Amino acid sequence: MLRCGTSVGANYRAACRAKSRADFAFKMSLVEEECDEVLYWMELLVAAGLVGERRVSKLMNEANEILAMVVASIKTARGRK
Repeated sequence: MLRCGTSVGANYRAACRAKSRADFAFKMSLVEEECDEVLYWMELLVAAGLVGERRVSKLMNEANEILAMVVASIKTARGRK
């Protein structure tokens, strides 16, 4: 979870330095995948009973908000609305 969580920020930083719109969209798709993976791991921890849902609910909400912004950015970069 630490790897994919920190990968979100690292890949976003790389996207900010993209050489083209296509490159930006590609790099942001990596951000999307990593963010979704973080959500998966949090859901798995809750489902396994290793972490209480209340403990991660704010983090999951924030991850979902970030994911929504990333998806919107990808759609904009690809020229779709």
